[in-house]
Amino acid sequence: MKHFAELINALETTNRTNAKIEAIIDYLERAPDEDKVWFIALFTGKRPKRNVGTNSMKEWALEITKLPFWLFQESYSSVGDLGETLSLILPPPQEKIEYTLAQWMNAIVDLKNKAEIQKKEFVLKSWNGLDYTERLIFNKLIGGSFRIGVSAKTLINALTKFSGQESSTLMHSLMGKWQPGEVSFNDLISAENINPDNSKPYPFCLAYPLEKELKDLGEPDEWQAEYKWDGIRGQIIRRNDEVFIWSRGEELVTEQFPEIKEVVSAMKSDFVLDGEILAVKDNIILNFSDLQKRLNRKTLSKKMLAEIPAEVFAYDLLELEGHDLREKPVSARRAMLEELLLNEAPQNIKLSRNINFEKWDDLHQIRESSREINSEGLMLKQKNSPYHSGRKKGDWWKWKVNPFTIDAVLIYAQKGSGRRSAYYTDYTFAVKNGDALVTIAKAYSGLTDKEIMEVSRFVTKNALEKFGPVRTVKAELVFEIAFEGIALSNRHKSGVALRFPRIVRWRKDKTVNDIDNLEEIKKLIS
Repeated sequence: MKHFAELINALETTNRTNAKIEAIIDYLERAPDEDKVWFIALFTGKRPKRNVGTNSMKEWALEITKLPFWLFQESYSSVGDLGETLSLILPPPQEKIEYTLAQWMNAIVDLKNKAEIQKKEFVLKSWNGLDYTERLIFNKLIGGSFRIGVSAKTLINALTKFSGQESSTLMHSLMGKWQPGEVSFNDLISAENINPDNSKPYPFCLAYPLEKELKDLGEPDEWQAEYKWDGIRGQIIRRNDEVFIWSRGEELVTEQFPEIKEVVSAMKSDFVLDGEILAVKDNIILNFSDLQKRLNRKTLSKKMLAEIPAEVFAYDLLELEGHDLREKPVSARRAMLEELLLNEAPQNIKLSRNINFEKWDDLHQIRESSREINSEGLMLKQKNSPYHSGRKKGDWWKWKVNPFTIDAVLIYAQKGSGRRSAYYTDYTFAVKNGDALVTIAKAYSGLTDKEIMEVSRFVTKNALEKFGPVRTVKAELVFEIAFEGIALSNRHKSGVALRFPRIVRWRKDKTVNDIDNLEEIKKLIS
């Protein structure tokens, strides 16, 4: 745990990518193989489920410290992170526990079937044997809140530099449903046995936002244009009579789309499709908010399946009958995809159509009207490009329509976590509803560090009420909020939900009298 704590400290105290990579390599050179496997698991989202409740941890810490609850709440509000607050208020350790990361993680996993008294005994003993930094990491690991600011690309680059393997090989190897204890570190970084189970997806090929004029891309006939859909990007895998559906977030979502699983199971070929899972009813693509109602449910009722049916709009073929097609050009993969779907004619899986155009100017009006069919804009793909692992600038571009924007006022603020735990970075915004204000969205990004500090000073001076870590503030600061879509929603006080809200700019030139009205905002709903 000592070496792992040193790694986390090094990663949290720098914004430089190269410094993060060097810190990871240094850790890998020192850590035992079991720890390396857990390191990869934790950094790729394979955290064990929470086996100890955070409320229990708070109660146990208060028993030890004898602090009054109000003082703990004030401390928590100031720090903004529960694991860090607990680490700060606990007394210095009286012992020293020298467990490896793997030993700690195995012990945490083993708590699953333990009684509450045994969990308490384990946590208290652990707190008494760890210093502040180790205790902080332990709290995050056992509380299920372990998150570190290291991108997947940075992790892969570090592993590539450490192992000498190709980045695409490593990305492919780390995807899938492996678990610590079932594989060795060498298994994960080795080029051998790259596809040990039928379920393993490929790393997704990602696009950059278009940052140049269309004419600068070259000749129009060298490019393929198609709609950019607003659903769940997924890989549909059929291998050896088994079916798996993976989201771009590397979540196995097969059971959430039983109608797609059933159709794919009935197909004859083995393949890996890349496409968009959309809610489609009566040949009309529904809003993402409708599709969202189906997600993360243990069971899907017949009524929900009927009201929000799902389809796949397929736009790429990555594997066919066991053959990896990713090095073939887009045009060849597209032709093979068309043939596959023509021969199999699967219900609920449609070909995402290409957009015919002769001149670049032809695409401008098509892009502007894309919202009419619930599309986010256009995708532009170089016809000769392979299917890259991750992003490679120049071959795939996403050309989205301009976002919707509204002016809203800040009414709630909460401190961030990690390096931003001293500043108010999490904001809730409101718009007018008659003479009242009603919350419309939360946003966490879009301001510079200087602006965040300025907003934090305002919140500190103008806080009206406290609700745990949240502060109600005077409704004075106006911000322009951008979002990709809007839909009716019973879960929000405003009655609407915004898709991907973020701060565009601080409108210091406006007052609360200038913010938008809810009724006008609802007119944006198509």
